[in-house]
Formats: sequence, structure tokens, C-alpha cells
Amino acid sequence: MSTKVADHVLQRLREWGVEHVFGYPGDGINGLLAAWGRAENQPRFIQSRHEEMSAFQAVGYAKFSGRLGVCAATSGPGAIHLLNGLYDAKLDHVPVLAVVGQTHRTAMGGSYQQEVDLHTLFKDVASDFVETVTVPEQLPNVLDRAIRTAYARRAPTAVIIPGDVQELDYAPPTHEFKMVPSSLDRGSWTAVPSDDSVQRAAEILNAGDKVAILVGQGAAGARAEVERIAELLGAGVAKALLGKDVLSDELPYVTGAIGLLGTRPSYELMRDCDTLLTIGSSFPYTQFLPDFGKARGVQIDIDPHMVGMRYPYEVNLVGDAKVTLERLIPLIAAEERGREWYDTVCDNVVHWREIMDRRAGLAADPINPEHVTRALDPLLPDNAIISSDSGSAANWYARHLTMRPGMRASLSGTLATMGCGVPYAIGAKFAHPDRPAIALVGDGAMQMNGMAELITAAKYQDLWEDPRLVVAVFNNHDLNQVTWEMRAMGGAPSFLPSQELPDVPYAAFARSLGLTGIRVEKPEDVESAWRAGLEADGPAVLEFVTDPAVPPIPPHATWEQMEATASSILKGDADRGSMIRQGFKAKVQEFLPGREKKRG
Repeated sequence: MSTKVADHVLQRLREWGVEHVFGYPGDGINGLLAAWGRAENQPRFIQSRHEEMSAFQAVGYAKFSGRLGVCAATSGPGAIHLLNGLYDAKLDHVPVLAVVGQTHRTAMGGSYQQEVDLHTLFKDVASDFVETVTVPEQLPNVLDRAIRTAYARRAPTAVIIPGDVQELDYAPPTHEFKMVPSSLDRGSWTAVPSDDSVQRAAEILNAGDKVAILVGQGAAGARAEVERIAELLGAGVAKALLGKDVLSDELPYVTGAIGLLGTRPSYELMRDCDTLLTIGSSFPYTQFLPDFGKARGVQIDIDPHMVGMRYPYEVNLVGDAKVTLERLIPLIAAEERGREWYDTVCDNVVHWREIMDRRAGLAADPINPEHVTRALDPLLPDNAIISSDSGSAANWYARHLTMRPGMRASLSGTLATMGCGVPYAIGAKFAHPDRPAIALVGDGAMQMNGMAELITAAKYQDLWEDPRLVVAVFNNHDLNQVTWEMRAMGGAPSFLPSQELPDVPYAAFARSLGLTGIRVEKPEDVESAWRAGLEADGPAVLEFVTDPAVPPIPPHATWEQMEATASSILKGDADRGSMIRQGFKAKVQEFLPGREKKRG
């Protein structure tokens, strides 16, 4: 039997080391599906409930494995559904390949059923590489280049294959004019900045008395080097959300997340520093960085396209974080600075943890969502993989979970799309079937698509060596993050027709699928529910009935903003009584006496 184009696609993916393809079937990829049957499902086809979830699963797989994520969909509607997940990959710089069907070549341009201009559709999201295969000889170069580009640019790419092309006999490119041969090897490379620029960066850092370091996901391969330079500089280290698992939060100088979802110590670190070193991060919110002119700056990033645009850095070191730091560290003069700044940073961290403990301990109606996440923290397995959805749950994820060495964690950091938490966790389970995965999800995101993906988890749980996948649902009947944004930013009361969510029996739905499902309505039952979920012999849904009145107060919140929130409540917010109580109770925790803070 001859080798078809579709057969060669799967063969080439296997040769690139691809083990899973996340997808949904449709007649636009019937040729590929038939090839999967002939290939005995290698690489394994993972069927989601929706193509957007396939893309999210590919993103989660790529984030947690460091390998290429691959998704597949039919032409027209299936291709369109992939877009949100692919944009998540684009904005978070994740290597993902989309293999997409198209109507037959004979029908293209004829307004045929499900015919969509896929080149135009994907040209932005897959701007680094998108191509349509029209003849078999074109295939190896297009597919190989798409994969190489996805890895090199850390971006989504797309290969479009019309249905009739999938079923053609495969023929490789020949040694002729206008033929493009291809090869598999990707090789490895490392970008290194010039010696002169490294020397100039060292001079700036050595001149600083109060050094702040900001790390993002680009520093993930340089954990030891980041720790070393932080210790040499006596610096505090704040983390962008995508860099949450870059450093252990057990280090005394790690101040945690930065930004609206961040911590007070990170805000103070940036506010008071005189020197900023940014490593592998393109954190966009300038207002959380030092005031312009107050701090000197050095940036390290592997992508020259992303340097120098978030802060007026004096030196932009374009290079791999690990290799660049290895060259920079010997030039740092540690003995020239005292301990006052370092001690202040560490003290602020201790004080903030006391505040977080107190906030999590506040009474709520019925359960304080901060207590839910705080109770999980000491129970987290050392090899846990954690995903968070967008929304108020991301606040508690950012502030209450202590990363330890070996843990992994991520969320939709730049697109901040809803609905990624559960499919990320499923992608993580295929990347690391021997590790437990935990997803923190609001009820809005769970209703959007998380419930359907529980079916996917139930379908594939037997493939996972460690079958634990714990989905924690914060059930507060409210699209809570947007509700709070309306209150705090504009002083507007909650608009119930847009914000109020129906109560859904999430735990009962899980049980209907044969999964563990636990509904928690009392704070004293939170810890035991977490223990039960983490001890379950398969996927589990923990439905925590939480209080929407607990405010996700930003670290820089002023009394004026608190007054704006109160004003919105007094204008007629449906939950105004408990909002006032909870908001001011949470804010006042920052001013209660705690451990005496050292100031040098």
C-alpha cells in the first residue's frame, strides 16, 4: 500500500518526537484520521470536547513539558475554534503547531461549505509561520519549518492541508529546480550578549544600593544563577505571574507576584529600589515598576524584539538567561553593599505572610476563598503541577500558594483568557502522567467549558500513572473579578444581569461521570476536602461555596480606592452590606500589629 500524504504527516511528527496530538475530528481531516488508524494511533490522538480546548491542552502540554504542543482540527468551524488557544500560545510565547484541514482544492474559491480563508484567518495568530500544502513534494519542508519556527520563536505556527491533498500518494521533493528539500535536525543554539554590554550591566548593578530583581518565565532555566546573583546583590526578587515557579517562595528574599494580583512586598520592592534587573520577563504594567528616573535598569531577554520597551533600561542584554548570568555573576562585587536593604525586603515578606494568614482566617459567608487556597498550600505535593484560570481565583493562586523546588505552575498570563484552567491541567497530565495536577477555577470558567472537559479527564484517566487531577471550583454565583473591577475602578455597582451566575451542582456532575465530587459549604470542611481530593484514585472536583464579597484588594490599594468601592456599594450594589464588611476587614489586616519589623 502506498504512503499517503497524511501517513507522512504522522510519520514526520513521530520523527520529531511528538507523542500526543490534541484535536477534534471533522471531515476536513478525514484523510489524517484514516492515517491515524493505519498508524495505530501514534502519535496518540487526544479527543477534547471542543477545538478551543484542544488548543489549550496543547498549550498546557507545551508549558509544562518544554516540548512542542500539537493540535489538530477540521476546516472552517474547527479551525476557527482553535484561535483563542493559539492566541494564548502566541502571547505567552509557547511553541504550538496547529495542523488544520481545508476544503478540496477543486472547491476552493467557490464559496463551498465550510470554506474559510484560513491563510487570512491564521495570518496574525501564526504570524511567524503559516502555510498551505498543495502538493506532496511541499510537505516535508513546510512541516519541518513550522516545527522549527515554533521552537525557535516560541510561537504558534500553522500547517493547512486540503482534504484531497491528505489522500494523495506521498512523493518527496526531488533534486530539481524549484524543489525545497528538508531535514529533521533542529540543533541547539544559545544567544550570548557582548562582553562590553555585560561589563556595562555589571557597573550599573554594582553601583546600586537597593537592587530589585524581576523574573519571568524566561528565567526558568536559570534558577541557580538567579539565586546566586540575588544573594550577591542583596536583592529582593519579585515574580511576574508566568514566572511563579521560577524560584522557590521559601527563599526569604522572594517577594512573590507583582502587579494587580501581586503582593505588598513586591510593590514596596519596586517602589523603593534604586536599581532594577529584569530577567526573562516582559511584564507590561509600568505603574508597578520603579518611577522613571528613580532607578537604573538592566534587562536580560533572549528575544531582541521584546527588550527595552517596558522601562527605560540603560543596558539590554540579549541572550539566554542562564548563559548571560554566568557571564555577569563573576563581575558582581558583593562586599560593597550592606544588609539594610536585604533585611528590609525579608522583613516585608514575613509581615506580608502574616497578613495573608490573617486574611485567610477572616470569617465569610459561607467560606472565605482565601482560606480555600491557603488550606491547600501546606498540602501540595512536592511534584504538583498547578494551573489557575483567569478571574478572582488567580488572585488567591498568586498570593497564597508557596512554590517549592520541583513544583510547576502556570496560567494564561498575557491573554488572561477564561477557560484555560482545566484543559491546561489535562495537557499537564499528558506531559507528566506520573504527577498530580491541580486546577483552580472560578464558577464562570467552569460553566464556560471546564465541566465539559471533565468528560475528557474521565475518558483518559486510565492512561495516567498518577490519576490525580483535582479541580477546585470557587462557586460564588458571580463573575467576581469583573464585578470587583467595576466597583474599584469606576465606582459602579454590580450589574446583576451580566455578573450573576446560576448555581450549578459541579460536584454532583463529577459524580455522574464516575469521578470524585465533594461539595463544601463550611470552612471547617475545607482542609478535609482537599485531603480527600489529593488522595482520590482518579480525577476529583471540589466545589467550594465561597463568598463573593471577599475583595481581591490590589497590593497598592489606597483608602481612596476603598472609598470608591464603598461608594459603588452605597449606590445600590446587591451585596453592599457584606462588601463593606469584608473589604475593610481585609484592608485593615495590613495595619494590625504583627511581628516587629526590622529597619536595619
